[in-house]
Amino acid sequence: MRLLPAAVAGAPFIAEDGVFTHGDADRGWRIVLTPLPDLTIGLIRLERQRAAFAFKGYSAGEISDFFKRFDLYFARGGG
Repeated sequence: MRLLPAAVAGAPFIAEDGVFTHGDADRGWRIVLTPLPDLTIGLIRLERQRAAFAFKGYSAGEISDFFKRFDLYFARGGG
């Protein structure tokens, strides 16, 4: 939750029960989080979530830009 405002470029959103929505009837996005079983590696336990995204009224380029920014904030140690 602490990274989400920056990841969505400060767009105002409503958060309710793992669902995050922004926009109006013509243009907006929705992110739905579903808990997954924790990933355990030795003594490390990582919480996981499945994230589903939906966009309305955005061009393919705008959606691509959204994910570029979003991924920058949520990338973790890949390589």
